[in-house]
Amino acid sequence: MKPPHLSSGEAAEKAALRWLEQQGLDLVTRNYRCKAGEIDLVMQDGESLVFVEVRYRRHAGFGSAAESVGTAKQRRLRLAAEHYLQRLATLPPCRFDIIGIDAQKRIDWIRNAF
Repeated sequence: MKPPHLSSGEAAEKAALRWLEQQGLDLVTRNYRCKAGEIDLVMQDGESLVFVEVRYRRHAGFGSAAESVGTAKQRRLRLAAEHYLQRLATLPPCRFDIIGIDAQKRIDWIRNAF
């Protein structure tokens, strides 16, 4: 059995994916892993490739989803994105988004978060 925080995180990723698809983005890959780290979702938004970090927050007392993605996490995401991009023949425009989901299933989409 998975720990509860993993189940919540997986459910949040699925909800974020459904929501982003409803907004017109297309899934490229989920849970891209390399030595540098993991990218929850890689999406296509028109010509742009979007690296998405999904954050679930049960309580607002610990800060917002955006606040939980500090400089160290941003650095790991950038390195993982660089690793991902090395596989491509041409480099598309890219951005980093954060999707925050709370216990009431409210979604906060922060485009170009960093």
